[in-house]
Amino acid sequence: MIDAQLEMTDKIGYLLLKKGIIDTKILEKALQVKQSDDSKLKRNLAQILVHDFKFDHDTIFREVAVLYAFKEMNIHPESLGEDKKEEIKRTMTKFGDELKNMLIEHKVIPFRPAEKTTDKLILAAVDPTDKALNKIAYSFNVKKFEINYLRKKDYDKLIESIFPPENEFLKAIEASDDEITVEQDEASVDEEELDAEINKSALINLIEGALVEGVRKGVSDIHIVPQSGNKTDVVFRTDGKLLKWHTQENTMPEAVMAVVKDRAKGLDRFERERAQDGFIQREIDNHIIRFRVSVLPMVGTELKNKFESIVIRILDDRKVIKDLSKLGLTGYAKDAFEKAINQPQGMIILTGPTGSGKSTTLVAALYQVIDPTKNVLTVEDPVEYVIEGARQLKIGYKMNFEQAIRAILRHDPDIVLVGEMRDKETAETAIKLANTGHLTFSTLHTNDAPSAVARLYKMGVEPFLIAYAINIIVAQRLVRRLCEKCKRKVTSFDEKIMKAAGLDIAEWSQYEIYEHVGCEHCHGSGYKGRLAIHEALYFTKPIRELIVRSGDEVDEEKVRIQAKKDGTHNLRESGLEKVKLGMTSIQEVIASTMEE
Repeated sequence: MIDAQLEMTDKIGYLLLKKGIIDTKILEKALQVKQSDDSKLKRNLAQILVHDFKFDHDTIFREVAVLYAFKEMNIHPESLGEDKKEEIKRTMTKFGDELKNMLIEHKVIPFRPAEKTTDKLILAAVDPTDKALNKIAYSFNVKKFEINYLRKKDYDKLIESIFPPENEFLKAIEASDDEITVEQDEASVDEEELDAEINKSALINLIEGALVEGVRKGVSDIHIVPQSGNKTDVVFRTDGKLLKWHTQENTMPEAVMAVVKDRAKGLDRFERERAQDGFIQREIDNHIIRFRVSVLPMVGTELKNKFESIVIRILDDRKVIKDLSKLGLTGYAKDAFEKAINQPQGMIILTGPTGSGKSTTLVAALYQVIDPTKNVLTVEDPVEYVIEGARQLKIGYKMNFEQAIRAILRHDPDIVLVGEMRDKETAETAIKLANTGHLTFSTLHTNDAPSAVARLYKMGVEPFLIAYAINIIVAQRLVRRLCEKCKRKVTSFDEKIMKAAGLDIAEWSQYEIYEHVGCEHCHGSGYKGRLAIHEALYFTKPIRELIVRSGDEVDEEKVRIQAKKDGTHNLRESGLEKVKLGMTSIQEVIASTMEE
């Protein structure tokens, strides 16, 4: 009886309850909100659930679309051609800004049907029940229109590519009549004059604009580098390469540095002789982004200037990978890694240079084993990303990295992440944790997996601890991914490159190999994004015996040979496998890996 009554009074609520998307408690609260809703446009239950109760938009409105027989428009923004996007843009802007703004406000995309014979307009809306849709349709002056349902995630991607968000700070610089000129001839910096110049100039907009632009362009680091002649370069690291974004001229570098320090917490603007670390936090495109700021004093050509170099690391939580399958592990490396992290105890070590994605891989691995029944502790300095379900220890002047490592032994851990094994004490403590029933994750700076064994040995860690505490050592590198828009099939191989790499042209001619070209989409580089390549040294019984029997030093070559017998691919071999899959180029792999 109650079900029948509910179906009559609110079909949406009845459907969502029947499907188990909402429960009775939520439904009752939502219906109360609906009854007391005094807005001009009475909201339906789906709108209330999304806006007031924070339910996933697409989960709710897909059911609403089915209920009211709205067609679902399946589009893939990333594969939509530029011509089609341009056509949509023309349709949205044809009748002026008022209609365009209305379309964006109500999240509607107008599509002209493929058949030229009809003048029917399709309005793809994230909320097909929106009462404003009729008004929007009449504004287009069409005789016929049809409302379709469009997933919000598809709408967001599509509208961002058609109307990229403007950088309000850079726009303010362009609109301003003030030039950024802060000059100083005296040997010492006049702080008051510097402060006055900074406040009335557009320098603040320049720095804030760089932060916004860096996030939107997927930049990993922003470098602010002083040059002689009152110049400062702002450089972006994109896909591992540094590219100049802006040169600020006729401005004292100290002024630019002072603006960055003022925007950050934990930095002293008046300190110019020592290294400093701070952080910035901003909401950009409705998402909280953290920036880690590193300041180092540097030598300049002009003695009167106190130059400093600043590097800002962008920490965007949206880039955190939680799905292990997205790491790019394949074949033996994938099987060995999954086997290692699913052991009840032991150590997983990631090795590679700075910026090779070690932390990203470790966090992804940690998400596979985090469980409410386990106490997961992390010791990192600095903490880059917040890991849900883990207790991340706070490192500061009252508790340093080494003290934290020792303290966790008394904190009843099940799984431990040690950010980096920097010295013998840290390495020994981490390995003892792994040897006493804990699953332990950590990183080490070495060129490949076998050399990590030798490094631990030279640190003074006992061979039997290395042999029986470690499950796996994975060496990792990042190589640039070929741009999908412009990559082309290789028709003739470069003999010099192939010979230098020891590759047989006849053999490689059997595969569909691609090379980089360059287009607007990839800013002329031929590459867009990066992917990881791996060398996995799984500790099999023969590997453990080799390490235990080591004399004065570990024979890396014997470890390498045995690992190859077990199925390990070195970094270059792993990279070349990605070349065969059309993901990267031979030149990129050769440039990023060493020959063995």
